[in-house]
Amino acid sequence: MNLRTILEWDARLSDQMRVAEKPGALRALAVFFAHSGDSWFWWIAMAILWALGDSFWKEWAVIQFVGIGGLAALVMGIKFTVRRSRPEGEWGSIYRNTDPHSFPSGHAARSFFIAVVAAWFGPAWLAIVLWLWAPLVALARVAMGVHYVSDILAGAAFGVIVALIGLQIYEPIFLSFFRLIGFPLW
Repeated sequence: MNLRTILEWDARLSDQMRVAEKPGALRALAVFFAHSGDSWFWWIAMAILWALGDSFWKEWAVIQFVGIGGLAALVMGIKFTVRRSRPEGEWGSIYRNTDPHSFPSGHAARSFFIAVVAAWFGPAWLAIVLWLWAPLVALARVAMGVHYVSDILAGAAFGVIVALIGLQIYEPIFLSFFRLIGFPLW
């Protein structure tokens, strides 16, 4: 099996999963989940959580906020290196205009990154909710026609890997740096 055959299969499977042009409840759910992984939403949520939370939630918010930003830079670097065009379609014009490349999916990477961090730090109920949410975000991106299946699989794997690596260096580097400069994390 060559790369062209795999990409053709990927495009056919992605097209079969698409609901962007089909009105109804499934499309409405896909729209909701597709947008629920937007970075601006999570950055605002983490800023609010940091402002209103206790020391545990402040730390959680800072890790997520910084991690989401770093992950976004890494994903964009890969996207502009690979330069795979998004599937044709009308929905998601903001994504199509600001980021015409689809591989890997930043939403899939972000949602799985968030879920890994939640599983690492807890609480358990939130980790469970986010691990249920993350694949729904990724699948919704295919359903709405802005990604291929391979984009979300690569994005999910990348988000998990970056989160695990980031959590390994968090304590010795990140936390020490912010303590050194006197930044009040919590």
